[in-house]
Amino acid sequence: MKPAGTINCSEPTTDTLLTALKDNILGKTEVRPVIYPETPTNISVSFILYGILDVDEKAQLFDSYIWVDMFWNIEGLSWDPVECGTDRISLPRKQLWRPDIVINEFMDENKVPDTYYLYVKHTGNVIDGFPVHVISSCNMDIYTFPFDIQNCSFTFNSYKLFAVDVQFSFVEPVEKTLKNSLDAMQTKGEWELVTMLAEKPTLLPEELNNTCDALIYYMVLRRRPTMYVVNLLIPSCFLITVDLFSFLLPPQNVDRSSFKMTLILGYTVFLLLMNDLLPVTGNTLPLINVFFSLCLALMVASLLETIFIINIQCGSCNYGLLPLWAKVLFLNYLAKLVFLSKKPSDKNCDPEEHRTENKRCDPVVDTPPSEAVHNSTPILQELRKISHELLSIRQQVDKHFKTDESADEWVHLGEVIDRLLFGIYIIFLSVSFITIFVIWLSWYGKNTSVV
Repeated sequence: MKPAGTINCSEPTTDTLLTALKDNILGKTEVRPVIYPETPTNISVSFILYGILDVDEKAQLFDSYIWVDMFWNIEGLSWDPVECGTDRISLPRKQLWRPDIVINEFMDENKVPDTYYLYVKHTGNVIDGFPVHVISSCNMDIYTFPFDIQNCSFTFNSYKLFAVDVQFSFVEPVEKTLKNSLDAMQTKGEWELVTMLAEKPTLLPEELNNTCDALIYYMVLRRRPTMYVVNLLIPSCFLITVDLFSFLLPPQNVDRSSFKMTLILGYTVFLLLMNDLLPVTGNTLPLINVFFSLCLALMVASLLETIFIINIQCGSCNYGLLPLWAKVLFLNYLAKLVFLSKKPSDKNCDPEEHRTENKRCDPVVDTPPSEAVHNSTPILQELRKISHELLSIRQQVDKHFKTDESADEWVHLGEVIDRLLFGIYIIFLSVSFITIFVIWLSWYGKNTSVV
C-alpha cells in the first residue's frame, strides 16, 4: 500500500476532502494501513451490553444484544481541520481496510441491520461502531437453580490475522464498560447483569507468529428467583405441610389413605404443569429437582405408612396374641417416648363368672331352702326360666361389646407405630429441607462474594 501522507485541501469543502482521500486511502482494502509491513496494527475494542434477551440452559446459549466500538489508526494520514473544514468525515465501510474481528463464542448468524459508514478523524484514527445480536455458547451450571449465577464470556479476536499483525487493547477500564452497560440496559427480564470482568491473555514472543491476540470479557449474570419461588417452592412447601398435618387424622374414623392419594395426584399434576419452568440440561441435576423428588417420595412414604397402620388396626381381630418382645418394646418403652400411654381396659364382668359366682353377677338370688317347696309352682318355674334366658342374653351382649385384650393390644401397637413414624417423618423432613436450603444459601453467598 502506498503510504498515506498529509492531505492538503484547496478549500474547506467535503468534495475537496473526499477527492484527496480517494487518492490516499479509499478503495485500498487489501492490506493493513501501515507504512512498514512489520508494524502491527493496534485495535482498541469496547462494547456496551444493551440487553439480555434470553438464557437457554438446555442449549447452553446466551442471547444478548451489544454495540461494539473499534478504534485503529491509518498510519501517516492527517489533515488540517481548518484547511479542510472538518475534523472528521464519514466514509463507506467497504472503502477502507477493517480488521476481521469475531466473537469466538458466536453460535448463530448476526441478524441485526447492516451499518454502512464509519468515521475517519483528521489524525488518521478510525472509529467504527456497529450492533451485534450475539447468540453465544456459555457453559452453565444450574445446580443451584433458581438461585444460580452464571458466568458467560465474549472473546474478541481476529479471525485470521496473527498477533504479529494485529494486536488488541481495551478502550476503557472494565468498570466503565459495566457502568455504561447498566445505564444502557433496556431489558429487565429474568436475568440481571451483576458485574463484568476482563482480561488480555499474555502471549510469548514465539507465539506471535502463529497465535491470534484476544480480549476476553466475562459477564456475571444472576437469575431473579422470585417467579420460581412463588410458583414452585412455596406451593410445594404448602402441599408437603398438608401431608404432614394429615397424620393428625385418625386412620380408623377417617379414610386417611384416600386423602393422601388425592394429595399425591394433585402434586403430580402440579409438577407436570410447572415442568416448563424447570431447566433441562445434561451437565448437572438441579437441586430443585432433588427437592421435588424428595417431596413426592415423602408423600408416597406417608401413604405407605398409613396403609400399614390401617392394616394393623383393622385386621387385629384376625391376629394372634401380640409377641412379648413387641409388647415390651412398643407398648412399654416406645409408647412413653411418643407420649401415648396405654388406655385402661374396661372392667366388664366375665361371663364365666356368671356361672361360678352367682351371688355377684347373677341378678337372680338363690332361693332359701325353706322356700323351695313354693318354687315348684308353675308361675315361679316360668319366671326362673325367663330369668335364665335373660341372663344368657346379657352374657352374649357383654361378650359382643367387650374389647378383646389381644385385639386392643394390636390397635394400641398401631397407634404407637403411627405416632413414632410421624415423629420420624417430621425429623427427616426438617433435616432434608434445612440441608437443601443451606446448600442453596451457601452457594448463593459464595458466588455473590466472588463477584
